[in-house]
Formats: sequence, C-alpha cells, structure tokens
Amino acid sequence: MTRPEHPFTEPWQAQAFAMTLALHEAGVFSWSEWAQTLSGTLRDSAPDGSDYYICWVRALERLMDSKLGTTDAQRSALARAWERAAHATPHGQPILLANDPGAHG
Repeated sequence: MTRPEHPFTEPWQAQAFAMTLALHEAGVFSWSEWAQTLSGTLRDSAPDGSDYYICWVRALERLMDSKLGTTDAQRSALARAWERAAHATPHGQPILLANDPGAHG
C-alpha cells in the first residue's frame, strides 16, 4: 500500500491533527480515549471517507466537552470572536484574539 504524498488537503486538517497531538501530549486524553471517540464519529461518516477530518474535529470537540467541560455555545462564541478578530486585523499581521473588538465592549 502506498502512502499519500500529502495526507492533508486543507491547512485546517493539519491544524486539527496538530491540535490533537498537542492535547494528548498535554495529558488531556489518552490514545485509547482518542481512538474510541474517533471510531465512534467515523461510524456515521461518508462511505467514501470524504468527511474524515470533519469526523476528526467532531471527535476532538466531544473529547474537549467531556474532559474540559466545554459546550457547543462556548465553542461557537469563541469561533465568532476569532472571526471578528480576523476581520479587525490588518492584512499581513498575525490574527490575535486580543484584536476582537467584541471583547472590549
């Protein structure tokens, strides 16, 4: 079996992978917990595997919710804050959550 030259087709996929590794290395969850959670999300995946990394992110969200007590509402609020920060950040500058104009008012 040959390995794909590029395992990620989008940058966010590599970022999700890296985030998972970092959280595991920080002791947030074990590999067996990760494998069990990911396999659970993959049961409902597309037959062609096209949504593999969507399932990956769902598994990561489920683990974060169970281990850290995060909620959909908290994740949604944080995503909106990052989006506002991105729009408020000048082109070519790093996007920082501190740039979120909604955080100051």
